[in-house]
Amino acid sequence: MAFRLVDPQRRLAGVRLVQHAGIPGELLDFSYESGVWQLVLPRPPIWRLEYKLALLHPDGGTEEICDPGNPRRVGGAFGDKSVLEFPDYREPAWLRLTATTPGTWQELAIPVPPVHGELTARVWSPAEPTGHVLLAHDGPEYDRLASLGHYSAAMVGAGAVPPHHLVLLTPGERNEWYSANPAYSYALAADVLPRLHRLLDTTEPVVGMGASLGGLAMLHAQRRYPAAFAALFLQSSSFFVPRHDRMESGFRRYLRIVRFTGKLHRAVEKTPPVPTVLTCGLAEENLHNNRQMAETLRRQGYPVTMAEVPDAHNYTGWRDAFDPYLTELLRHVWG
Repeated sequence: MAFRLVDPQRRLAGVRLVQHAGIPGELLDFSYESGVWQLVLPRPPIWRLEYKLALLHPDGGTEEICDPGNPRRVGGAFGDKSVLEFPDYREPAWLRLTATTPGTWQELAIPVPPVHGELTARVWSPAEPTGHVLLAHDGPEYDRLASLGHYSAAMVGAGAVPPHHLVLLTPGERNEWYSANPAYSYALAADVLPRLHRLLDTTEPVVGMGASLGGLAMLHAQRRYPAAFAALFLQSSSFFVPRHDRMESGFRRYLRIVRFTGKLHRAVEKTPPVPTVLTCGLAEENLHNNRQMAETLRRQGYPVTMAEVPDAHNYTGWRDAFDPYLTELLRHVWG
């Protein structure tokens, strides 16, 4: 991988690659030669690299920019980044499908008193009656950045997955609610799901999905209220444990998370297991704790699929894992 930034007057004091693909920090500084800042690196075990450039100015100030020499951009939770797509990368075929399935969207606000707040659920329903529900944490982001709504409509229309309602939940106070918070899990089971069941005229347990902290929160809810869930789809989830994740210790709710994961790993009593798929990028810090969680859940009787994908911690990588992994899970659970 080669990166270049033209600076003929040497107005910059330095340039550094900003990435989350596991490249060691000591390799990220550019060198200057003949009016150009340059960096050459071996390719990580990924099909795409999302990145920005950190510019160091002579006065000590810094700024992060997209690469002006690379026109390709990709959206993310924290704005656009530059992206390199390597020759072996292919976008999912379902993105090119036309979402022909008739369906409607509706939106409702749901009070969640246990966490002193309110969340919004945006719900897509196919024209065909169904009791199946796919429930997503960080729902608006999943839809905007990973095309989850298009996935459901297109794959139902293609007959690849059974008809289902898609529920996109807003994250609210995300770092507080999604960090193994018992009050939030109770709100999900006692307030959110009953309201959705009434709206959709169903009593079926849901398939819960989430990424990063959203995946952690979905597993936390299933452990406390197992009857509410038919299956789990967890992507790059933040299953922090001290052995692998001390770098996250500055996160305000780190200790609450490691107490939950530690108790889960040590658990002797059985939580009723559900089919569970974990996906995680080969180039991200969460890979080790996801592998450990997959082993623990498998030991506790969960039918587990652990998929390690050639990407990092980002919505495009999560999107690209929907098919086959989410597709196969929904077909298995709903027939």
